[in-house]
Amino acid sequence: MHQAPRPPEGAPPGLPAADPVAPDNARGILLMLGGFFVFAAVDTIAKFLTAEMHPLQVVWTRQLGLLAIALVLIARGGAGVLRSGRPGLQILRGLLAIGSASLFIYGVRHAPLADAVAVTFVAPFVVTLLGALLLREPVGIHRWSAVAIGFLGTLIVIRPGLGVIHPAMVLVVFAASLFAARQVLSRVIAGVDSTATTIAYTALVGTVLLTLVLPFVWTAPASPRTLVLMVAIAALAGLGEYLVIRALEIAQAVVVAPMHYSLILWSTMYGYLVFGQFPDGWTWVGTAIIVATGLYTLRRERLARRRPAPVEVAPPADI
Repeated sequence: MHQAPRPPEGAPPGLPAADPVAPDNARGILLMLGGFFVFAAVDTIAKFLTAEMHPLQVVWTRQLGLLAIALVLIARGGAGVLRSGRPGLQILRGLLAIGSASLFIYGVRHAPLADAVAVTFVAPFVVTLLGALLLREPVGIHRWSAVAIGFLGTLIVIRPGLGVIHPAMVLVVFAASLFAARQVLSRVIAGVDSTATTIAYTALVGTVLLTLVLPFVWTAPASPRTLVLMVAIAALAGLGEYLVIRALEIAQAVVVAPMHYSLILWSTMYGYLVFGQFPDGWTWVGTAIIVATGLYTLRRERLARRRPAPVEVAPPADI
């Protein structure tokens, strides 16, 4: 694969740009839905494996799928894929990715799968907060309102202090916050490095760090079934990454991005079929609020990016 072009305005940072000539949105939507269907399966297997092994070992196993994608990119693009204009930020992004994945799997080890996934949808609101505070991005009253209502939806899902949800759900909130920080960092990196470079650094940094920790947490697979699940989670993680990347290559990002919310449907299905867990009414109410405000935020961002930039008056030639 050649190095991906820089994403256009409106595309999620760190992901390939859609084809500006002839976007195939229908196919892109199907690929994106397929990608999140696969990611829900990855989360299900991860929750299953945490009953037999340390969560960091599960994260390491899943990371092998992303590493495979990175090695393919390096093989096709050459050593230039590893040349970065901001290597320090790339390493930091890799650390945030591993931190987010580890906290999520620690949390989902105890919490219902669908509830945990619903809470991760708070990430876009954290991105808005961090973008305003760190990147000085303008945020109007509409988006601040969406952030406040989105957090309210999250509180409805978690219901702190009522003993309804396992305290480990707090780890999922932190995981979503680290994921949001990674997205904000991607906005800075996207103007300097290609998507291939970002994927390669994230995969390599995460794999190296987790491999250093692995001897302290390693548990040998207890059965052939466990070994099969370890292979499956790595393969599916790589497949999910490919499907999402491909969707953003052929379709408009603003069209396929909302498909992320299908994750709650797939996670609910897997959680019910595999673990016999089904969200209660309040969880669905909170999830509906989070999704609605998330979609509203995406729409506001799309409209904001469509507005023409102010015309600057050129300075005199002698300045």
